[in-house]
Amino acid sequence: MKPLEGVTILDLTRVVAGPYATMILADLGARVIKIENPGDPDYTRDFEPYLVDGDKRQSAFFAQYNRNKEAITLNLKEPRAKDIFRQMVQKADIVVENYRAGVMDKLGVGYENLKTYNPKLVYTAISGFGQTGPYSTWPAYDNSGQALSGLWSMNGMPGEPTRIGTIIGDLAATFFGAIGTLSAYIHAQKTGQGQLVDVAQLDASLALTENAVSNYTVGGQVQVPIGNDHPLCRPYGKFRAKDGEVFFGGYTDRFWKTTCEFFGEPELLQDPEIDTMAKRFDEEVYNRRILPKINQWFSAYTCQELQDALAEKLPLTAIHTIDQVLLDPQLNHRDMFIDYAYGNAHGKLFGTPVKLSETPCDTSGRAPEIGEGNARIYQEFLGYSEEEIRVLSEEGVL
Repeated sequence: MKPLEGVTILDLTRVVAGPYATMILADLGARVIKIENPGDPDYTRDFEPYLVDGDKRQSAFFAQYNRNKEAITLNLKEPRAKDIFRQMVQKADIVVENYRAGVMDKLGVGYENLKTYNPKLVYTAISGFGQTGPYSTWPAYDNSGQALSGLWSMNGMPGEPTRIGTIIGDLAATFFGAIGTLSAYIHAQKTGQGQLVDVAQLDASLALTENAVSNYTVGGQVQVPIGNDHPLCRPYGKFRAKDGEVFFGGYTDRFWKTTCEFFGEPELLQDPEIDTMAKRFDEEVYNRRILPKINQWFSAYTCQELQDALAEKLPLTAIHTIDQVLLDPQLNHRDMFIDYAYGNAHGKLFGTPVKLSETPCDTSGRAPEIGEGNARIYQEFLGYSEEEIRVLSEEGVL
């Protein structure tokens, strides 16, 4: 048994904040049925690069966030399609969508409508700004959340606020969406009562700002970009080695002692100007004494040599590029790269960080083609014949 085996999810999501959440649940064993408009499917299907198998192709981006799913088509703008969807909802446990707030209500299949057909339904809505509030109907991208939450203003080099290099707002919404969905599902199993799970990208982005809110409300400090440094710890950041860069966090007295002894200068531990963590943190002292010394030490070694010598004793790791990441023994040991096949085409995707000892996740399923499950799923859920499905397709319903 997989953890979510027997759970059925109707997935109306596209791009990342939504598809990733439902993929996490699919990896955990839920049956996820991706529903796409036949004339306007998930547009990440066209994102490069492609896995190419003869005259067929599949986006690697789409594959990364839609493995282990089934797929049908349904045009919810058609009245008949709305009825079909409501019938399917009666046999489902969860609906997940990531449209702008109000879109599903305008279509007549929002939560308030659907719960009348299935009171136990968990309905998760992942959106840019949430289902309520003055911004709720605004369009949003990941950058919207990064900008308004303060994340953008905090990241980058001093004086140069910089967008975080991944779609961190979408990813945060994904994870909170999955957590909220599972929580609501457990509640529904206990009580028979479903509910709306309302997750906003903006809210999720704010939740990633660490202690910026308390620093301002309690300490009166507006957090600004500090680059690779840390506001409370030194040395703690990026340092140059012979052939690249490493992260080094040797700021505690214990770690500093280990560092000085390894590089053959234990006498520094008795130096009254830098013999405590607080003294080493002083910016003037740090820039004049500590930083030059670390640069001198590290410049004599490669990143791998430093990591091999010190990683078990203190926080020091090479800063890897993605090609190096694929070779990392720890990540490979943890099965964080999966071999993905699309016909004769092959590639690697990232796996799941959720490791369960008794009911492990399954990441082996592929991402579906558009509507590939139409015949099987509509027959299973609603008893439609091949002829009925053909007619509905020709009428633009499916």
